[in-house]
Amino acid sequence: MAEPADELVPEAATLPSGRVARTARIGGLAASQGARWAGMRAANRVRTPERAAAAEQARTAALINELVDRLAQMRGAAMKVGQMLSLADLDGLPEEQRDELQRKLASLRDDVPPVSFASIERLLRQELGGPLERFFSDFDERALAAASIGQVHRATTITGAEVVVKVQYPGVAEAVETDLRNAMLLVPLIRRLAPGLDARALGAELRERIGEELDYELEAQNQRRVERLLRGHPFMRVPGVHSELSSRRVLVSDYVEGERFEAVRAASQAQRDRYAEIVFRFFFGLLYRDRIALGDPHPGNYLSCADGHVCFLDFGLLRQVSRERVGGEAAVARAVREDDERALKEALVGAGYLPTERAGAVDASFLLALMRRATGWYALPGQRRFAAADPGNGSQPAPAAHGHERGGHERGGHERGGAAREQVNQLTLPPEAILIRRMHGVVAAVLETLRAGADWGAIAAEYLHGEPPATELGRLEAAFYAARVGR
Repeated sequence: MAEPADELVPEAATLPSGRVARTARIGGLAASQGARWAGMRAANRVRTPERAAAAEQARTAALINELVDRLAQMRGAAMKVGQMLSLADLDGLPEEQRDELQRKLASLRDDVPPVSFASIERLLRQELGGPLERFFSDFDERALAAASIGQVHRATTITGAEVVVKVQYPGVAEAVETDLRNAMLLVPLIRRLAPGLDARALGAELRERIGEELDYELEAQNQRRVERLLRGHPFMRVPGVHSELSSRRVLVSDYVEGERFEAVRAASQAQRDRYAEIVFRFFFGLLYRDRIALGDPHPGNYLSCADGHVCFLDFGLLRQVSRERVGGEAAVARAVREDDERALKEALVGAGYLPTERAGAVDASFLLALMRRATGWYALPGQRRFAAADPGNGSQPAPAAHGHERGGHERGGHERGGAAREQVNQLTLPPEAILIRRMHGVVAAVLETLRAGADWGAIAAEYLHGEPPATELGRLEAAFYAARVGR
């Protein structure tokens, strides 16, 4: 076994596992913020419009900050509530402040300190049915990564296989049911942050997805399925699962050597472009070819391998989507591509983004402008290079994809008038589309971080509309699938 590290990574605050303790944290947040919001609204009645708007922006920022801080201490489903909020467009904030708060919400996913190895070891002994030495010749006590539900350690099996061991935090599963009930206490706050989001539908989707994500046996099944689909792929890889060492709360996979995202960011532009195209093809291909929506595409979940492959990790947040949903998404993209206002409105109604009874309240030309801004980066053909968010880098602006994709509608600065906002708020986000919107938005953010360039519309059209390969990677992939069909 590995020797204990001289300095263990900091442990998060004690996970409150009791029903009363967890309810008190959420209930206290909802009550205190609700009272402060009511006080702000009362004070705004005697303020100038400019001061009232500034006060509302400040209160929204304070709400997000407290929400993130409180949920970060709780892990589990409570933290997932905050992660899911990162889907939402935060109404009423300037774009810069909105982006800053979205990043803070995303920190619930990315900046999670691990728990102590002593707690993890006790759970491993229970799940494996004996001491670690019986199953592993070496086990690194330092976590490779930590997230809301579990953390990952590197190890070597008794048979000599290099593996990574994903372990669920003790007490998380037991706290989930309480957290999911308590999430409903946050519905009024969520409505203030994102009026266009159906908070109750979001809660129902959260309940289903969290229940699945807690079951590592189901995640192992998902991972094995995607690994089989991509086995032998010319530039994508998924680690194999060690089923004999895995259980409901432990998932053991092959260790894959590769460079993390920060190393890729420092590579040449050509290398970044190729890597970005592979990331794009992985998530768009699985969705529009195999009808698999992966809801956690952040860059910590893939590695750049020395042989040119990109290895993809983490299959806990997955949804099999219907043919109707895939067809609806493709219809929206096609209408945007063809600049067809009438077809777009029909497609949005058909896909559930625009309830039939509200369709008459939305101008078709307004919808087309909105959706071109939101989806044009992948719906419209033409070479595009994403620009980093730093305004001083001298590059061209990136396609404006992110706000809409995470929240279901985009609000540009010129659209913040009352009439435009009223039209935007007629749109909604169907539960089945939540992971799709999340995937689109996070992939766009990754491409922006890499300053990646390609004809994203032409690549997407391979999957959305069945068009021929647009790049050399597309031709390699097409040959792979043609050979697989022929076998």
